[in-house]
Amino acid sequence: MKSKITHIAIYVTNLNVAKEFYTSFFDGKSNELYQNNSGFSSYFIRFDGEVSIELMHHKELEERAVIEKITGYSHVAFSVGSRQAVIELTDKIVDAGYELYSAPRETGDGYFESCVADPDGNRVEITV
Repeated sequence: MKSKITHIAIYVTNLNVAKEFYTSFFDGKSNELYQNNSGFSSYFIRFDGEVSIELMHHKELEERAVIEKITGYSHVAFSVGSRQAVIELTDKIVDAGYELYSAPRETGDGYFESCVADPDGNRVEITV
C-alpha cells in the first residue's frame, strides 16, 4: 500500500478571512464554497502539488484556546524557497497585523524558519 497526505482540515471562525490569508500569503487556490443543511461549510485551498488545506466552519463551532505545547496537531509548514523569501513573507504577514510567534532563524535541526499565527491563532511555519 502506498499512502500520501492529501489534505489537512482546520476549523476556523471566519471562512472568508481564513481563505484570504492562505490564498494571498501562500498562493493557494480556492474552490467554490461548499455548504450543507446541517450548518457546515468549507473551502479547499490547494497549493503547488497535491496537498490542500480544508478550511471548515460550523454554525455550532466552539472556540478553544490556542496553546503551543499541547497534544494534537502543532502547525502546518510552507516552504517558500529561500531564506530571503522566509524573511520577506514573515514581514509581510506581521505588517498585515498577524502575530509573530518566532522570528526568522536557524533552528537546531537545520531549518531556517519563522512561525506566524493564522487568523485563528493556528501556528504556520515558513521555511526554506
